[in-house]
Amino acid sequence: MEKKSSLGDVVVIGLALFAMFFGAGNLIFPPYLGMNAGNGWFVGFMGFFIADVGLALVAILSMIKSGDVSIEGLTGRLGKVPSTIVNVLVVLCIGPFLAIPRTAATTFEIGIQPLFPNFNSWVFGAIYFGIVLVLTIRPSSVVDIVGKYMTPILVLSLLAMIVIGIINPIGEVGVTEGYNTIKEGIVSGYQTMDVLAAVIFIIILLSTAREKGYTETKDTMSIVLKSSIFAAGALFVIYGGLTYLGATTSAGGFEGYNQTGLVVVITETLLGRYGLYMLSVIVLFACLTTAIGLISSCAAYFEKLTGGKVSYAALVTIIVLFSYIVSNFGISMIISIAAPVLNVLYPVMLVMIILNFFNDKIKNMNIYRVAAVFALAVSLSEVLLGFGLPLGFVKMLPLSTYGLGWILPAVAGGLIGAFIRSADCNCESDEETVDAV
Repeated sequence: MEKKSSLGDVVVIGLALFAMFFGAGNLIFPPYLGMNAGNGWFVGFMGFFIADVGLALVAILSMIKSGDVSIEGLTGRLGKVPSTIVNVLVVLCIGPFLAIPRTAATTFEIGIQPLFPNFNSWVFGAIYFGIVLVLTIRPSSVVDIVGKYMTPILVLSLLAMIVIGIINPIGEVGVTEGYNTIKEGIVSGYQTMDVLAAVIFIIILLSTAREKGYTETKDTMSIVLKSSIFAAGALFVIYGGLTYLGATTSAGGFEGYNQTGLVVVITETLLGRYGLYMLSVIVLFACLTTAIGLISSCAAYFEKLTGGKVSYAALVTIIVLFSYIVSNFGISMIISIAAPVLNVLYPVMLVMIILNFFNDKIKNMNIYRVAAVFALAVSLSEVLLGFGLPLGFVKMLPLSTYGLGWILPAVAGGLIGAFIRSADCNCESDEETVDAV
C-alpha cells in the first residue's frame, strides 16, 4: 500500500541526510575556495555543491532504485576482483587513509593549536584516538547524545557567523584572475568524500525511512527525494555562506593561511576570542562522533571481507593506530595526498552510480566494465600528467578544463562494451544489448 510522505517525516529524514553530509571536517573547504575564487566565488561554490551534495544524492537515489543498497551491489558488475579492489579503496579513503585522520588533524588545527600553540600533535592524537578507541569498541549513549546536540549547535553558530559576515564583511571581495574556479570547486567537492560516504551510510538512511513505514521502493524514492530537497537547501545556505565568508578575505592579507587556519581567523575576526573557544569545543565533539562512525563502519566492512577471521575489536585497533599516524601529517598534507587518489577513484564510482540507474535494462556487463576502464584510464592519465608524465593528450579532451575529461571516454567505453559479448550476459541478442546502453 502506498504511503504518502508527511512534512514531519520529510524534515526528520532531511535532517538525517543533512547530518550525513555535513561534517565538521567539511567546513574547511568552502571558505578556502571562496578566498581563492574571489569574485567568482559563487561559480566555484556551485561546482563544489554539485560535486559534493548533488552527486551524493544521485548515489543514494541510484542505489535505492536498483534495489541493492550495498556497496557490493553498486560495483559488483565490474567483476569480483575489480569490485573488491574498488570497494576496499573506497573504505580506506573514508577510513584510515584520509577521512578519519582528517577529523583529528582538523580538530587539532582548529580546536587546539590556536588556543595552545605549543601543544604537541602526537600527544593530542594519542588522547583523541584513545577516546575514539574506547567509544568505538564499547559503544556508549554518550556518542549519540553528543552527535544529537553538537551538530545543531555547530550549524546555529555557523549561521550566526555567516549573518555577521554579511552585515559586517571582513573585507572587499577581490577580483581573481588565472584561477580555474569551476575545476577547483569540483575538486573541493571530491575532497569532502560525501559520495563515497553516502555509499556506505545509505543503510542508515533507509532504516530511518522504513521505520516510518516507507517500505516500497517507490515510496522510499519519494520520501528521500523530498527529504533531499530539504537537506540540500540547508546545506546550500551553510556552504554558500562559508564560501562567501572566504571570498571576503580574497582582497589580500590572508594568503598564508591553509584551510583550517582560514576558518580560525575568520571565526576570531567575526566572533572574537570567545567565538573561537566555542568553535573549538563544537568541532572537537563533532569530529569525535564522525570518527567513531567511520571507524565502526570500516571495521564492520573488513570483518565481513575477511569472513570474521579478523575480529571487529582487532580491526578497530588497527584502524585507530594507522589513523593516528597519518593524522600527524597535518591537514595540508592529508589534502594533498587525497587529491590525486580521489581524482582517480571518483570517475569510476560515478560511472557505476549513473549506470546503476539502468541496471534492469543493461544486460551486458561489459558496458559497465569498459566504461569504467575508460574513465579510469583518463582520470589516471590526468593525475600522472600532474606528476610530470608526458600525457598531454588528456588536456585536449572535451570538458578537461573542468576536470571532467573522463566523461566522453566513459560514454564511448560503454558503447564499445555493448558490442563485446559478455560471458555473464543474459541478453538474447547483441542488438538488445546495444539498445540497453
